[in-house]
Amino acid sequence: MALVATATAIPASRLHGHHDRPSMVSVGTIIWLASELMFFAALFAAYFTIRAQSTELWASETGLLNIPFASVNTTILVLSSVTCQLGVFAAERGQVSRSGSVLKIKGWGLREWFILTYVMGAVFIGGQALEYAELIAEGLTIPANAYGTVFYLTTGFHGIHVTGGLIAFLFVLGRTYLARRFTHEQAVSAIVVSYYWHFVDVVWIGLFATIYLIK
Repeated sequence: MALVATATAIPASRLHGHHDRPSMVSVGTIIWLASELMFFAALFAAYFTIRAQSTELWASETGLLNIPFASVNTTILVLSSVTCQLGVFAAERGQVSRSGSVLKIKGWGLREWFILTYVMGAVFIGGQALEYAELIAEGLTIPANAYGTVFYLTTGFHGIHVTGGLIAFLFVLGRTYLARRFTHEQAVSAIVVSYYWHFVDVVWIGLFATIYLIK
């Protein structure tokens, strides 16, 4: 009985081997994200360098940006980091699905929080696509001028990263439905995806401040 009590006291994310050592997947992801950070740093450097050489162009083209709309879209993405982390907390305590009604948010598990995060991320991408359509209609395209080139380059690469995160959420969610039990490896996958999602959120905050707020 003592052995049974000990096993049930361990969260599902720690079952099947205690796994006290850092996950190599987590370590590898952190190293990879560090390289991605350098990539975005290069994009920031290119943006500020070209901007310094074309101050008049920046003064005229930034007026086309819909800052209130972009602010709402940014808020949605930032809040998705909160829902993503709540999903991680659920994974760490071994709760893969909700307990009770879907309206009982306190009882949500990994699936519910990650589905909500996915929806919010998809809304952000949809908002970015809508913004692109409006700017193109105003004549701001990639070949139009230097501003259009760096604007679409920086925001576009970020959008690709967000899309990659959405695919990762589908992968994690799919594993929870296919597996017969929630394992430590699934919990690690959820945690690793959260690292990536928080990363793209922080990068976007920097991009939003640089592109939309600094005139």
